[in-house]
Amino acid sequence: MLTGQDIESFVEQGFVRVPGAFSRAVADAGRAELWRATGCDPHDPATWTRPVIRLDGFGTEPFRAAANTPVLHEAFDQLVGPGRWIPRTGLGTFPVRFPSDTPPGDDGWHVEASFAGPAGERRVNLESRGRALLMLFLFSDVGPDDAPTRVRAGSHLDVPPLLAAAGTGGRDWMALCRDAVPASAARPEALVTGAAGDVYLCHPFLVHAAQPHRGRVPRFMAQPPLDPTGVLDLTGTDPTPVERAVLAGLLA
Repeated sequence: MLTGQDIESFVEQGFVRVPGAFSRAVADAGRAELWRATGCDPHDPATWTRPVIRLDGFGTEPFRAAANTPVLHEAFDQLVGPGRWIPRTGLGTFPVRFPSDTPPGDDGWHVEASFAGPAGERRVNLESRGRALLMLFLFSDVGPDDAPTRVRAGSHLDVPPLLAAAGTGGRDWMALCRDAVPASAARPEALVTGAAGDVYLCHPFLVHAAQPHRGRVPRFMAQPPLDPTGVLDLTGTDPTPVERAVLAGLLA
């Protein structure tokens, strides 16, 4: 499904957009459920009183269908490897962002955490235990003013050197972010814009951030992980695109 150029762009930039990964009809059905869960009236902006409402996972039919299209499954195989990812039974979390003059309070640059440490703390390791990909599912059309997620293109290459000495136990997520954010500050910024039904597949180490909504229509997007069956193999002879990027980062 992904072209050779798409895969090379993923390795170099840390993300690839899959246009029309699921149908607009599925996006519309899912968005209707999400609107109900917010408790807000889609036709009355006076009810949109918060800049962001976070909704947990949804396992109903629109979300199962969106997560399991043949197009996406083939892309997972191409990036992560056949048999090395777990099919999703739904989608979440949904940070629903509304037009607002109030700062959202969650728009700092960061890398996603992937597993829990012995004390329940969030951690990340070089083998990306617990996370094969970060995925961004658009359930509404998202333009430049509609709070599109910001990503630092190529920033996934800045993270492996910060994890190399930490071993399988990895690093505390917050401590890693304190180093990864300045390390990637010079990277160019890209926006996760597109049509309802588009999906962005992102390297698990990509540095990204939310932003305030300056548009008129609320933004609906899921940001689930793709769960792996194991960890990255950084010593094999045929690395996947995800593994290739980690190895490239270590050599940079």
